Amino acid sequence: MPTVSQEQLIIGAKSGKLVSFPTDTVPALAAQPQASPLIFAVKKRPLKKPLILMAATWEDFLPYLQGTAREMEIWQQVAAEYLPGQLTLVLPASELVPREMNPEDPTTIGVRIPKLKIAQEILAQTQPLATTSANRSGEPPLEKMSAIAASFPEVLTLDYEETETASGIPSTVAKWTGKAWSILRQGSVKLDS
Repeated sequence: MPTVSQEQLIIGAKSGKLVSFPTDTVPALAAQPQASPLIFAVKKRPLKKPLILMAATWEDFLPYLQGTAREMEIWQQVAAEYLPGQLTLVLPASELVPREMNPEDPTTIGVRIPKLKIAQEILAQTQPLATTSANRSGEPPLEKMSAIAASFPEVLTLDYEETETASGIPSTVAKWTGKAWSILRQGSVKLDS
C-alpha cells in the first residue's frame, strides 16, 4: 500500500486500522487499544511483550490509570518534568485498558507522550493509541517511513519527509512499584528512582 496523508491516517486509525507514524524515538506501529491484537499479529510479537499507550496530553491518559490521589500527584509531577519526551511510565491500569494490550499483566499499562509535533497532532485527533516500534519482533526498529510501507503493506503508513530527526533510541521505561520507580529499560532519559 502506498503511503497516506495525515488525514487518511487519522481516519484509518479511528476506524480500527493499523497505522504507522514517526515519533521522537523510532516510528510507531499503532492502533486503537481494542484493536491491539492486530499489532501482535502483524509484528509476530510474543504476548508477553506489552504494548504502550501513546497520547497527546497527560489528561488523555487519566481514564486509563488507577491510583491514589497521592500517586496521581507523583505521576503528574514526573509527567510535567519529562513528558513529552523519551520516557515511558508503567503505571497501574484502570479497567478501561483492554487486556489485549498487556496479556501477561493486564494490571499495568505503559504510557508515553512523544515529543514530535506531527505525532502529537495525530494523537490529538485519534485519542490514545496502542503502540510499539514498527518492525517484526526480534528485528531492529525500522527508522524510515518508506521502509515501513514496504515491510508492512497492510499498514496505513504516513507519507512523511524525515525533516525532524528521531533519536533512534527506544524510550527509558520506568515502572511505578507503589513507592518508587524501577527502571526496566534505560534510554536517553535519566529518571531519579
